[in-house]
Amino acid sequence: MGMLYTPFERVLEASDIITLHCPLNEQTRDLIGDAEFARMRQRPLLINMARGGLVNEAALVRAFKGGLISGAGFDVVSQEPLPEANPLNEILDHPAFILTPHVAWASDGAIQAFANQLMDNVAAYVAGKPQNTVNAPRGKGLAV
Repeated sequence: MGMLYTPFERVLEASDIITLHCPLNEQTRDLIGDAEFARMRQRPLLINMARGGLVNEAALVRAFKGGLISGAGFDVVSQEPLPEANPLNEILDHPAFILTPHVAWASDGAIQAFANQLMDNVAAYVAGKPQNTVNAPRGKGLAV
């Protein structure tokens, strides 16, 4: 079984859960808005852990109020911290809406792994064998 291309519109129409994993750019800003919510026939759960701005926040509130989605989990918003005028404030207490302050990745295990990698990188640098560098000459500075 290989990968199967599915048009975006079909994904919106058929999915029970939609998760966003894309960068924010001119093509993806407001990727999910009123028209996309209207296509969601399965009342999906919408998860955005990628970038604020991928989902039009006013449209998300309308989708909640209109029963177009069953729930949403976001770790990002279009402007951080969340301003008073942001429409998401209307649904912050909704039991099917979870908003984390851009730290959902920060479990105890993830923080420990980050600290371990940092210490390993510093030790390797001091030993003259830097790891994970982004500006090293080709073939130098790569983790082995």
